[in-house]
Amino acid sequence: MTRAAIISDRRITGLSAAVIAELVAEVAPLWHERHQARLASRSRARAVGAGAKHRLVFVDRLLATLVHLRHGVTHDVLACWTGVDRSTATRAIGEVRPLLSERGCTVSPDMRLRTLAEVVDHLGQAGKTGIIDGTEIRVRRPAVGHKDRDRFISGKNKQNAVKAVVFTDGDGRLLFCSPTKPGSCADITHARELGLVKLLAEGPAVEILADAGYQGLGAQTGGRVVTPPHRKFKKNAPDWHEEIHDRQRKAHSSRRIRVEHGIAHLKNWRALARHLGRREHMNDTAQAIAGLLSQQQTADRILAWQT
Repeated sequence: MTRAAIISDRRITGLSAAVIAELVAEVAPLWHERHQARLASRSRARAVGAGAKHRLVFVDRLLATLVHLRHGVTHDVLACWTGVDRSTATRAIGEVRPLLSERGCTVSPDMRLRTLAEVVDHLGQAGKTGIIDGTEIRVRRPAVGHKDRDRFISGKNKQNAVKAVVFTDGDGRLLFCSPTKPGSCADITHARELGLVKLLAEGPAVEILADAGYQGLGAQTGGRVVTPPHRKFKKNAPDWHEEIHDRQRKAHSSRRIRVEHGIAHLKNWRALARHLGRREHMNDTAQAIAGLLSQQQTADRILAWQT
């Protein structure tokens, strides 16, 4: 398959040709800069630039990384497709993926959100509601004898996994994907370790919708984190109370469901459906995909406005 065919078919990379062109224009200079810095950082028998030239140009490196993230294609298959050695494909993905993860989530052509503090400030300035939820990504089981091997076992799914916290706005647009934690970490603990409580308590007045896994943050943030209502009656509840309780929970769920849609879009990328690579690469993988997806969402919205 030719390079032009891959770029023109959104099903292959998950991105439109316009977004891929933006990525090339933005990321290529960063890659070349870091590549030259690596060459100049060690002693050499030959001058920088001497020797064999790259057989894999940056555009092909980027496309190989996108296809790998989107479809979970192995490095061997990518090497056959690009006509290079497997180690070259592995090195290309290892160099491009961190560059993609550092870009943050795009909310407009001139604004990107890279930290949770920037997300809270953005929601406060825009007067929008934020939605938070945790998602689990299955990973390979740590080897026997690995330190803290049981930490990756999720109490929810009873599988080896890592967790990430995802933030969207009220429309389901991705705003933030956190670094991952082992699967045994509770959602509320992860949020606290990210500093969410301090940001909401000291920052702008922002409404954050969350599920029952975050109950307790509301009291710590002055009611800015809104979770489903508690049951006042543990047993023998009156019918009228059950009816009101169900109505309130459904109303909350109908507003919070947007974050589930955002997570579903993330899981459409095979690398986040089940990660078969190294667990330490999950931070870059999750944040890179969130940044790519948010940029495509922004581009689609701009195109809809123009038409």
